Amino acid sequence: MRRIAVLTSGGDAPGMNAAIRAVVRTGLERGWEVFGVGHGYAGLIAGNFTPLGARDVGGIMQRGGTILGSARCPEFKTEAGQQRALRELNERDIDGLVCIGGNGTQTGSNALSQTGYPVVGVASTIDNDLCGSEVNIGVDTALNISLEAIDRLKVTASSHQRAMLVETMGRGSGYLALMAGIAGGAEAVAVPEFPYDPEDVTKEIRRAYERGKPHAIVVIAEGAKPNAQGLAQFVEDQKERLGFELRVTILGYMQRGGTPTYADRMLATRLGAAATEQVAGGKCGVLVGIEKGEIITTPLAEVVTGHKPLDPKLFELARVLAR
Repeated sequence: MRRIAVLTSGGDAPGMNAAIRAVVRTGLERGWEVFGVGHGYAGLIAGNFTPLGARDVGGIMQRGGTILGSARCPEFKTEAGQQRALRELNERDIDGLVCIGGNGTQTGSNALSQTGYPVVGVASTIDNDLCGSEVNIGVDTALNISLEAIDRLKVTASSHQRAMLVETMGRGSGYLALMAGIAGGAEAVAVPEFPYDPEDVTKEIRRAYERGKPHAIVVIAEGAKPNAQGLAQFVEDQKERLGFELRVTILGYMQRGGTPTYADRMLATRLGAAATEQVAGGKCGVLVGIEKGEIITTPLAEVVTGHKPLDPKLFELARVLAR
């Protein structure tokens, strides 16, 4: 009988539980034993393994977050930490490991894979900046939460003729901000990938009012330069000249905590099942993702060294549609 383990690491994402469920049940279907690792790589080093049966993962698809828990683990970045993790896996005769998470998680997956241990990664991050998958687990839910917030803010902004600044998550990636800005009808979008001038944003807000709009919505990623605080301070300092104020709403971790949408549950289920298939076929050292509706695999070494750019055409589309 084969034994595999599954862990979640890094930032949690809606849909992770559906991926865990898929790994467990498809593994059990093959007659394997499946173990859950608590709290990511920290739990792997500590030997925090729990056997998982079909009932242990029942009723978890609709839950956000991860039942296995997640944690940052600086120790795992060291060779000593990785060797401790390998000892824990080998002592339990674990034949393969499935790692669900984003860039940091897959960097860890690749490190283990480089030692020759069988590892398969599953693409999961709301930032959608992980190479090897057109869309990552958690993105759809996070976008829908962002859109609901923007729609609600637009109502009150219209009532008071106000300008609103909405900050989304995304330290190095503006995907959430850009997509939410387009779908939410924002007057301006600011992201880390494209430098911007605060003065240009204020001009767009002014033009929105001149065109007769009862509100102005600006969506900014947390990693944009200047950030939300900097932009808001600029407007505050220029309030007399500009003639308006900018009210700030920071969405933060709300975007991670939602009930997974249909799209995220299905994506996570497909990717989790595909990860088990890769282990069964001995095709490890890869990330399972999706491209044009089809499951694909990408070597982990390429995933962690690659860069997933933001489409400049979509950024231009956001500008055009803001009229």
